[in-house]
Amino acid sequence: MTLPVTFEDIEKAQEKLSGKILRTPTIPAPALGQALGIDLTLKLENLQLTGSFKSRGAYVKLSSLNAEERARGVIAMSAGNHAQGVAYHATALGIHSTIVMPAATPFTKVEKTRNYGAQVVQFGATLAESRDKVEELIAKHGYVLIHPYDDPMIIAGQGTAGLELMQDAGAAGAIETLVVPIGGGGLISGMAIAAKKFNPAIEIIGVQSEQFPSMYAALRGQPPRFGGETLAEGIAVKIPGAMTTEICRTLVDDIILVDEIEIERAVNGCAEHQNLVAEGAGAAGIAAMIKAPERFAGKRVASVICGGNIDQRMLATVLLRGLTRHGRLARLRIDITDQPGTLARVAGLIGRSGANIVEVHHQRMFQDVPIKQAELEVLIETRNPDHVLEIVAALDSEGLKTSVLSNMAMEGRPL
Repeated sequence: MTLPVTFEDIEKAQEKLSGKILRTPTIPAPALGQALGIDLTLKLENLQLTGSFKSRGAYVKLSSLNAEERARGVIAMSAGNHAQGVAYHATALGIHSTIVMPAATPFTKVEKTRNYGAQVVQFGATLAESRDKVEELIAKHGYVLIHPYDDPMIIAGQGTAGLELMQDAGAAGAIETLVVPIGGGGLISGMAIAAKKFNPAIEIIGVQSEQFPSMYAALRGQPPRFGGETLAEGIAVKIPGAMTTEICRTLVDDIILVDEIEIERAVNGCAEHQNLVAEGAGAAGIAAMIKAPERFAGKRVASVICGGNIDQRMLATVLLRGLTRHGRLARLRIDITDQPGTLARVAGLIGRSGANIVEVHHQRMFQDVPIKQAELEVLIETRNPDHVLEIVAALDSEGLKTSVLSNMAMEGRPL
């Protein structure tokens, strides 16, 4: 089958991009790989100026427009990363850009897009609904559409990430399996074309959210199914591209669906083990390894951290929840007698056990306990789950009935 994008197209795109974007590093990731039990290499597209790989395709497409098209201005629909890539490069090229973003797009992506010079219109709950507004604005103003994924130049531009990865990874065969997040399919399509040129035997694995398994369904001839909130809004695409679907049908070996907890654990794992800030979509490749570590064991695996534009409040929540899962933050409920000195006694026991008290809630009025008793809820910093259990045992041995309210790490799950 003849594909709509060739390896030569990707090489030409690489030439165009020279000096216009960062050639992001391809690094061994021993700490994260060890936590996953995998020989892991990462392509760090989260380090791009705009925080994701989308700058690649955006520049390649925008730079191809003729004078009349540039004068009309451009429009794009995006949950954030394509928006920032288009806005940044359009402004640099002197082209007016309008970006339509779903209403629930994280604030950080909306503000960054505006700061890059775009006019932002927020409309609809999903990209599919945003597309309706795009069509309305094109009819009204004559804007040129810069599609986020279903365009040969966009695909070729995104493919340069795969070209760099394979060039930097060393000899053919150095990477046996390439794991790539899938939204509309532009990134995995371009990267697969580039990777297969270097190593025809390389295994290409896509990753989608269980909430939006659009490419997974399309390749199986299933009706689309989608819905619900997702941390990986960057790959929350209801309908994949026609071109990208055909490329994936030809080159992608399998697609793994990951749930929200796996995506969250991947974001946390990137930060904790590799000091990398990744958004939910950007960490989806790692989520697949958390989902099915046996699938990748014993192989030389590469993935792309394709974006780092995560809301700071959301990142803080993910990290705190990660501490809780790993037993390094624990919330205890302790039954005490309501008399002077008891709170100090509890604090002393916890301190002597080597934990640090972060918060204390002393409940007398709103709990179903006897009149001469009270409940303490104590948030503590600890070393690990075993340490939490040691503290509970120490409190119980002193007649202080204690229960753990935290959701500590699930057995047998990496990260």
